[in-house]
Amino acid sequence: MENQIKTRRKELGLSQEELARRCGVTRQTINAIENDKYDPTLSLAFSLARELQCSVDGLFQPTQS
Repeated sequence: MENQIKTRRKELGLSQEELARRCGVTRQTINAIENDKYDPTLSLAFSLARELQCSVDGLFQPTQS
């Protein structure tokens, strides 16, 4: 999976810390997700989409092989 979290977060002027606080996770979790080191739970994916004002499908796309 590739994600657009970092791009959307920066477009909205949010820091990793602020996004993490809003989603109830640590900044390290956001960093790991942005760097494709961790796949979020479905619940967290929906929280991220809500806070980043887009759909879950808009945040995550299958990796092109």
